[in-house]
Amino acid sequence: MSTGCGSDAQNDESRILAQAAPTTATSSSATLYKRLNSVQRSKSKRTGAKQATNSSCATKLKKTRETTGNAREADVDSNCHRRIQERQLEMTSRARHCAWRLGIVILGVCCIAAGVYLLRNWIDMFTRMRGKEMALSPTSRSYADWKVSPLPLNFDVYLFNWTNPEDLYEGSPRKPHFQQLGPYRFRERPDKVDIEWHNQNASVSFRKKAFYYFDAAGSNGTLNDMVTSVNTVAHSGARRLSELASILRVMASASLSSMQEVYETRTAEEWLFKGFVNSLVTVGKILSPNDVPYDRVGYQYPRNGTTDFDGYINMFTGADDISKMGKIYTWNNLRHTGAFEGACGDVKGSMGEFFPPNLSTNQTVYMYMPKMCRAVPLDYTETVTVHGVTAYKFSGTRRAVDNGTMYPETSCFCVDGECKPSGVINIARCAHNASIHMSYPHFYLADPSYLEAIDGLQPDKEKHEFYMALEPNAGVPMDVGGGFQANYLMERIPGVALYARVPRVMMPLMWAEERVRVTEEIAASIGLVPLIVLIGQIVTGILLAGGLICTCWYPTRQLTHFCRSDDPKAKASVLRPLTTFSVTSNATGATPFRPHDNHNERVGVRLLDYRRSSGLTDSGCNSATESLIGSSSSTDVITS
Repeated sequence: MSTGCGSDAQNDESRILAQAAPTTATSSSATLYKRLNSVQRSKSKRTGAKQATNSSCATKLKKTRETTGNAREADVDSNCHRRIQERQLEMTSRARHCAWRLGIVILGVCCIAAGVYLLRNWIDMFTRMRGKEMALSPTSRSYADWKVSPLPLNFDVYLFNWTNPEDLYEGSPRKPHFQQLGPYRFRERPDKVDIEWHNQNASVSFRKKAFYYFDAAGSNGTLNDMVTSVNTVAHSGARRLSELASILRVMASASLSSMQEVYETRTAEEWLFKGFVNSLVTVGKILSPNDVPYDRVGYQYPRNGTTDFDGYINMFTGADDISKMGKIYTWNNLRHTGAFEGACGDVKGSMGEFFPPNLSTNQTVYMYMPKMCRAVPLDYTETVTVHGVTAYKFSGTRRAVDNGTMYPETSCFCVDGECKPSGVINIARCAHNASIHMSYPHFYLADPSYLEAIDGLQPDKEKHEFYMALEPNAGVPMDVGGGFQANYLMERIPGVALYARVPRVMMPLMWAEERVRVTEEIAASIGLVPLIVLIGQIVTGILLAGGLICTCWYPTRQLTHFCRSDDPKAKASVLRPLTTFSVTSNATGATPFRPHDNHNERVGVRLLDYRRSSGLTDSGCNSATESLIGSSSSTDVITS
């Protein structure tokens, strides 16, 4: 049966030849010739039909192949286009993720930088901002409180009553005995007058003027109490007799012995602010007015209502540097008092209203004492709380009343080469050459020899410690207490009968203190300063923590995911750069690359396994740069 598109003519010819073969011998040549012609004609007809049929089949086949090829090419193009789009979307998504991750890292780095900057500079920044507001000027908020204190000030004075002056002689079986009287409390109303501003060095000059009003209810005693104390005028006058000629010295000694006693009994009011008249003072003011500036005698005379008691003070306002606010620059136009040698006579420290901000526990603050002609160092002792506000307590220690016995740097407090036992400071040059020595009350923290020479004194830290509790950030006093004690060194004076037999002993005269504690309202306003500092520190901590989290979160997440993952493809994707770098290093390094090296073959196989499983080598869509393995026929060797 003919298919119309195969080899049917060839099959008929073969069949006719097979039929004719057995009859070749018996058939005539004519008959054979006719039959062959007939077959030839049939063959020609079939050949023409076959050629026509083959041509038709070829055309159909060509069209089919063209259609099939176009479809396949369309499918391939469609697949490639889809894969390109997918890769573009994947690349865009990766770019977005990379940009997002990079932004997080940059944000973290910025947060860390800001946190470090605030950590180093926040307190200074806040101090400068606060300094613009707090610097002392006629229009500043602190001016009114500086000029007139808003707090009630109590000035308490204690007098020592000498009960046995008749027993003061060498060899006496009884030691001088003293009884403390008081306190005699006075309400203080301070003010600053003669104020002059100096913009050239950001300072202000002024004088202190205060009025004192006796507070009977707060006192233990009255101003009419009789008090016996050392006759300091007589003894000081007797010490000056050595400057006179022999005849004059004998006459003055006789007059002094007949007119004066070693003690003086006066009322408490006279010993304090009122003062009393002494004949030696009257004579001395006539003979030498420069050496005797006062016309009366009194421990606090003429302090009440005058401007000369504390002197003329020049102080920095902090306008150019807030850390200098409140520091004394000159006292009576002097940078050095002259009362002590070297650094001990420097004018420095604060008058008590302002102290440097941002105090630390290893600092020492100085308070200038005009009547002692020196600055008293206060050392940090403990941290306290005043109305809920944390404050550093700076107290007077042994160093403040030493003269080289315990601390070598204080040896400049020795006067005229004489260094007395620790605990008292000779201020004779600051007290018109009278033999006055200052100490803590009741010889607190002083050498035991002072207490052993007398009776009646009992030092107590709770009562006699000199301290100031300062808010460390603002440097503002929160609680102030304690004071100093005035003593007189009684000693024998040769050639003066009145003092020919007296022993050498340090005699206490009086001591005074001011106790001031801020109110809760003021403490609340001062407490805002450490609160703002704390907020800045919290913000600094948040920035540092947030920066570390933003910077380290993604690498840590990837590392953790990598370590916990069981997927070899994920680990290979991370290790591929390192492996490739190792292969490249070996290829370009000092040691030449050997294709058949076992190590490199294993590396090539690992990469090949990854390429096979990942499906990156798609035919028809790969670029040359994507192929790490070259020939498809050699699937186990890295090409070079």
